[in-house]
Amino acid sequence: MAEIRIRNTDERISGEENVKAFLDKQEVLYEHWNADKIPAELKEKFILSDEEKSSVLSTFESEIKDLASRRGYLTWDVIALSDATPNLDELLKKFEQVHTHTEDEVRAITAGKGIFIIKGTDDVGYFDVELEAGDVISVPEHKPHFFTLMENRQIVAVRLFIETEGWIAHPYADPSFQNA
Repeated sequence: MAEIRIRNTDERISGEENVKAFLDKQEVLYEHWNADKIPAELKEKFILSDEEKSSVLSTFESEIKDLASRRGYLTWDVIALSDATPNLDELLKKFEQVHTHTEDEVRAITAGKGIFIIKGTDDVGYFDVELEAGDVISVPEHKPHFFTLMENRQIVAVRLFIETEGWIAHPYADPSFQNA
């Protein structure tokens, strides 16, 4: 279940209803899918073949299609990252820069953990959304954020896009951002 840490105050928000209520106020979509649906052999697997990625997509086909129809997403894929991913540290450096997009950035976590760091309203500032299997988040277009791995450095996630070529990051220089 997702948990939030507000960086300015170190306040933590947990529990699905509390997390959803906080993220709603920040205009960030949060949902929870049943991660128990994932085939047992894929629950802790972070190097996936194309066939295994297809299996993840077919497992959550109804949830993906429902979310896509509500939000206008046209294409989706699966990303798997772990220490076995070639050039993982270089890839993470690219992810770990505050940026925006001209469309939502969506992640439905199916295994492992990840974290979005998002710029909230002026009274909140930056906050972390710690995600695990079953958590679904959509950071709205033009909202400054970045995504990275947590201490386990393993994640599998479904990504949904409006643009068929995927999203493009636009750097967002923000002197108020502290990576802590």
